[in-house]
Amino acid sequence: MKKRLIIAMTGATGAIYGVRMLQVLQVQEEWETHLIISSAGVLNLKHEMNMKRAELTQLADITHGIDDIAASISSGGFKTEGMIIAPCSMKTLAAVAHGFGDNLISRGADVVLKERRRLVVMPRETPLNLAHIRNMASVTEMGGIIFPPMPAFYSKSDSLMGMVNETVGRVLDMFGVNVDGLYTPWTGL
Repeated sequence: MKKRLIIAMTGATGAIYGVRMLQVLQVQEEWETHLIISSAGVLNLKHEMNMKRAELTQLADITHGIDDIAASISSGGFKTEGMIIAPCSMKTLAAVAHGFGDNLISRGADVVLKERRRLVVMPRETPLNLAHIRNMASVTEMGGIIFPPMPAFYSKSDSLMGMVNETVGRVLDMFGVNVDGLYTPWTGL
């Protein structure tokens, strides 16, 4: 049986992170991806990457509608390795932090947390206000991992895609997905 991973995309800037994760996972035969994208995420995908929803859904094994609260991934009985929200808006972060399962992204995150599975949230906002920080703390206290996509300059990447790959590689590594060339772990000086 394939390992299942939920990839959720919201309207925050950084659609490239969700897209790149799906691209990487698409060629990993042992993984099955479940995609959810919000309406604002679709708008942002078009704006930032000139990509249509149909092109994105081709990268995923299964796509779920944002309002499909009866989807397989809305139940803890449906086994997954966890969920990545990339990018994650502050609205979605707040919904996750307060257990407000008003759509399939926040419901999926709630299920992952209650089942003690791995949740990685990639918030995209700057600067942060106190509500953002408290919501990040709340998700962390519940067992989630807050992973802002900040470039690691020690890798000396000379391109935007190199920085994106570094972040995507580090996040996917948390789920045991190791892809040569995506990122190089720090080995010291």
